[in-house]
Amino acid sequence: MPDYELLELLLALAIPRRDVKPIAKSLIDRFGSLGEVLSASPTALVEIAGIGETVAVSLKVVQASGLRLSQQNVTDRDVIGSWDHLLDYCKAAMGYEKIEQLRILFLDRKNALIADEVQQRGTVDHTPLYPREVVKRALELGASALILVHNHPSGDPTPSKADIEMTRNVKDVIEKLGIALHDHLIIGKGSHVSFRALGLI
Repeated sequence: MPDYELLELLLALAIPRRDVKPIAKSLIDRFGSLGEVLSASPTALVEIAGIGETVAVSLKVVQASGLRLSQQNVTDRDVIGSWDHLLDYCKAAMGYEKIEQLRILFLDRKNALIADEVQQRGTVDHTPLYPREVVKRALELGASALILVHNHPSGDPTPSKADIEMTRNVKDVIEKLGIALHDHLIIGKGSHVSFRALGLI
């Protein structure tokens, strides 16, 4: 089923007794795909003719439900052993963001997810991260390991020099406290990079 047809079905629930095909096509034309429509901000959604606040909220509820379903595949289990599910979740959560965000997955000694928290939101191409804040939160949660995840809105997940330096700084600080850094993932549109796979950590 094409994206616009699935979107039509969603819109028909939110806007009954109306031809929603033109609205669905306008949304796809504006944002590009179903995933990008659902990830768009409510402010951007209501700029489309036929989309009011109620419809925008309905679309965001669908997005939140999808993310919750995806997150359940990595909750209460060994994240390292559920790597494909973890990547699917991260791509759904961050792949369509328009600005960089950095989230940290805090893991217990069995590598089960304790918390998934967005630590920083940056600009279109930069997100600062302060090792002392990472340490503070890891200690508060009793985390034994971390996975850093951030997105590149450009779609190209290639690590920058700043990404590599920041990752090494965090690794150096947390390992002194007995906290492991399992990986740093960079999420692009439809692709990702693993620092561990590249030999960068």
